[in-house]
Amino acid sequence: MLNEAYKPSEHDSFFTYFNWGQFTDEEWLLCPPVVALGGDGAMYDIGFQNLSRMMASGKPIKVIVVDTQVYSNTGGQACTSGFMGQISDMAQYGKVWQGKPEIRKEIGLIAMAHRSTFVLQGTLANTSQMIEGFIDGLMTRRPALFNLYTTCQPEHGVGDDLGTHQAKLAVESRAYPIFTYNPDKGIKVEEAFDLSGNPDMEKIWPTYQLKYTENGREKSMELPMTFADFALTEARFRKHFRKVPRDAWNDNMVPLAEFLEMDASEREDKFPFIWAVDRKQALSRVLVAKRIVESCEERRDFWIMLRAMSGYKPEEAKPEDIEGKIRAEVVGKIAQGLMKLAGGNGGGIVNLAMGAPTAATTAAAPAAAQSNGEYMAPWLETENCTACDECTKLNPKIFAYNKDKKAYIMNPDGGPYSDLVKAAEKCTAQVIHPGLPKDRTEKDIDKWVKRGEKFN
Repeated sequence: MLNEAYKPSEHDSFFTYFNWGQFTDEEWLLCPPVVALGGDGAMYDIGFQNLSRMMASGKPIKVIVVDTQVYSNTGGQACTSGFMGQISDMAQYGKVWQGKPEIRKEIGLIAMAHRSTFVLQGTLANTSQMIEGFIDGLMTRRPALFNLYTTCQPEHGVGDDLGTHQAKLAVESRAYPIFTYNPDKGIKVEEAFDLSGNPDMEKIWPTYQLKYTENGREKSMELPMTFADFALTEARFRKHFRKVPRDAWNDNMVPLAEFLEMDASEREDKFPFIWAVDRKQALSRVLVAKRIVESCEERRDFWIMLRAMSGYKPEEAKPEDIEGKIRAEVVGKIAQGLMKLAGGNGGGIVNLAMGAPTAATTAAAPAAAQSNGEYMAPWLETENCTACDECTKLNPKIFAYNKDKKAYIMNPDGGPYSDLVKAAEKCTAQVIHPGLPKDRTEKDIDKWVKRGEKFN
């Protein structure tokens, strides 16, 4: 057309009725996206009917929702996106009301109900999931909703530099699960819905290490990260907690995670608490009010529902394979030695694996450096691990720590190949190498192999 090839008699009727749906794929990618940006009020509440109409239209408009769980711009009023028990203007704490009484509106699920909308729920806690979701949502020829957890420091009552930290706690406590819903991948929910990126998916509550000081010695214990553990770190929930002096501790006090598993009759005369540390790093018990218990139950049930929607089925617990752990760690150390001999960057391992290994190499590194066709086992430079926890939280069935708090690959078959690639991407020390997958039928496997190439 630009080469004076336009002929009115031939082209007028075509362009009179031309619309965006007639673009070729190449032309579509050249078009700048139409993007709308709004907060909880503009999208969850006051403007929700317009948002719903936009998604129902099928037009490829992209919407970013800054999800702060409160009307930040107008003074911090309660919002339908807020968590149960959250204290704010119009949802105060008192005798009758103890913060927000309603459960949180899940706009991601509502958007999914429109069926033709791409949905991303993300946070800064997992930037790879968020950025990948942005790319897919912007490129798709359909409406897209990007719902993003956003810390509002004044209204949440946290430090100005803690936005990413609080987002991380929100994901780990099941307060804010991350997911994507892409209708381009299939009509079944389990085909379109992706819950990966959440920590410890087989568990109700992920775990964390609480470090404290007792009698001058540093100690730690592994604890479940419940919604209450997240809420304790923010001023908007603070009135629901009460620290208990050590001399008042008694047998009627029950850890919250255990309390949540009890039925109503078992809960009588029991007081739920969570562990915390004070400014001197001394261990303390903090009692949890009823409203926060209810919020924990609501977040737990929402997580169970999402997991069922994704088709995820936790595997049955198996006896701990101590011998297998030791063998995997030894093999990992052998692999490190081979890498050093090969030049330190793993290139030699790849050559050994993909070529014809010697008898000595075969005997020395059966799991770390051999290849079966296109398969190449993953390996990890344990000595250079910085204990950032990213891989062990992503999939504790694949990755574990040794006695020196250094990560190693406990079981390369403990999860999908995509988890190995994601761990490599998140590893701050860049010591994880995903290798090549055994199972080439895994969903989007070619994409994950491509993403993993630069780490091998």
